[in-house]
Amino acid sequence: MNDTFKIPSARSRSDNLKSKTCPELCRRIENPKLWGIFAITFAFAFGGVEAWAQQPKKVFRIGYLSPSNSAGESARAELIRLALSEIGYIEGQNIATEYRYAEGKQDRFSELAAELVRLKVDVIVVSGGARLILAAKNATKTTPIVMMSAGVDPVELGLVKTLARPGGNITGLTSLGRELGGKRLALFKEAVPKVARVAVLYDAGASGTRLLKEDLAVAARTLGLTVRSWEVRDADSFERVIAALNNERPDGVYVSSGRLMSVNQIKIVDFALKSRLPSVYSDRTPVDAGGLMSYAADLAATYRRVAYYVDRILKGAKPADLPVEQPTKFELAINQKTAKQIGVTIPQSMLYRADKVIRERRQ
Repeated sequence: MNDTFKIPSARSRSDNLKSKTCPELCRRIENPKLWGIFAITFAFAFGGVEAWAQQPKKVFRIGYLSPSNSAGESARAELIRLALSEIGYIEGQNIATEYRYAEGKQDRFSELAAELVRLKVDVIVVSGGARLILAAKNATKTTPIVMMSAGVDPVELGLVKTLARPGGNITGLTSLGRELGGKRLALFKEAVPKVARVAVLYDAGASGTRLLKEDLAVAARTLGLTVRSWEVRDADSFERVIAALNNERPDGVYVSSGRLMSVNQIKIVDFALKSRLPSVYSDRTPVDAGGLMSYAADLAATYRRVAYYVDRILKGAKPADLPVEQPTKFELAINQKTAKQIGVTIPQSMLYRADKVIRERRQ
């Protein structure tokens, strides 16, 4: 059976719509000009939505201010990049980092801090002590500044009002550098029982140096050690200290924190290895490079907290309302490969307790 479908003419359909469905609207749409306006409006509306959806994400600019050089800072900077990536901040996608290195030159601190402020970075991460933080503070009263485990008392130095309520544009982490000195020396003695005379290298320009020397002297008497402090003021004095230590031949070397220690990290590690001297450090980075041991705030935990501060600030939080934190997790690192190289036998009990043991790779 054939069915026949009758297709109504355009006029009859139009008349039907006019009379039964939407007479007013259809009369308007029959006007060619109105059809054009309708089409343009539709294109703009949906095209605008698509354009909005395709807009690139905001790229935040992070300033990274270091007293050291790129080689000495590379491991730390990479760990911070990793910590940021874990919470969604990817270099080259939604963040761009501006690195500035003072190369151990204190007179460049202010210049580099001011340069980052002129670049209008969203936040400045300071990888250094009191003088570098002060340089950043003096360069801006508005750009947020994050301290990265600075071994200083930020309240005493006037960087913040209180740890709980910083009150300005600075927050972040502050380490217990001085308080850890005695503990670090005790662990050094336990790891290398034959140590009796210890040379202490310290940066004359680092904050808290005097108190650290006093604390180490007290700890040394308790441990039956003799400590002698060697002051480093610049590159020339560093070379003189190394030459003097070659003549003195101490049983071990204690390396405190500071920009000059950081800049000369590789030289210190090489000197200790060539002289077969046990060495202990105030952070783990030199141990990764060949130093014997360190006791300090856990690096991974520290860098995750730095990433936390950066994240909060980029999301709108004010540094004044973000409490300054002190480390709660500490790390004992031992380079067993170095111990064998310099002829030191680390007690097995120490190796069991260590959080990080660097061993020789098996062939």
